[in-house]
Amino acid sequence: MTYCLGIITNAGLVLAADSRTNAGVDYISTYQKLFDFSVPGDRVIFLCTSGSLSMTQGAITLMERDIQAKEDISLHTLPSLYEVARYIGKKLRQLQEEDRPWLEKDKIDYSCNLLLGGQIRGAEPELYLIYSQGNFIQASKETPFLQIGETKYGKPILDRILTFDTPLSAAAKCALLSIDSTMKSNISVGPPINLLMYEADSFQVRYELKLQIGTPYLGKIRKMWEISLKEAFDRMPDIDWENYLEASYEDHYLE
Repeated sequence: MTYCLGIITNAGLVLAADSRTNAGVDYISTYQKLFDFSVPGDRVIFLCTSGSLSMTQGAITLMERDIQAKEDISLHTLPSLYEVARYIGKKLRQLQEEDRPWLEKDKIDYSCNLLLGGQIRGAEPELYLIYSQGNFIQASKETPFLQIGETKYGKPILDRILTFDTPLSAAAKCALLSIDSTMKSNISVGPPINLLMYEADSFQVRYELKLQIGTPYLGKIRKMWEISLKEAFDRMPDIDWENYLEASYEDHYLE
């Protein structure tokens, strides 16, 4: 399992991903899930992956080979991020068509999802979620974030905090808290955590972190977030049992 998310605001993009691929009592493994295919000054292209590791590794390898071979169609040549999303979808379908008979024979789940975020000169920043089938959806001002993997635990804070006008640094902090909430509830999500923040129209990555297990900042934000939640909970008004019970009693007999 994994958890990755992308956030788009009027100021740029934030992408974050954990690195855990397996977790058990005696076995934990990690693998990078956030990839940077940028060409400084011309385009920034970021990919996050979840699901079948063999499929996502294969797709990343095929795309890297196209770049190295200077193919006419690659992440570095396509004129729009929409066409990049279609290109990635085709790579996923290509791998699935080749491997499907053998994977289905052994009942192996080969589904996967990718997040694509970036900006190509002449266009605005964009954020896409690409499905196993190769189709995709795009984030918008009304829905400024997309998630893949173990999404449910980290979604509430995103729903309550994020808007398209959220400052970029606040969006990055929100992304880390979303991942921390997921790690708290699911052992299959864990560090190292890769986080990047891209400022619109800069066409370079100035802010990028890799937070390892035991990083003081991770411990600090978890402790502060738990304290803040507890304090907020304690300030919530208690249930007025007597009034509610009395009202329910009157409503019942008035009917």
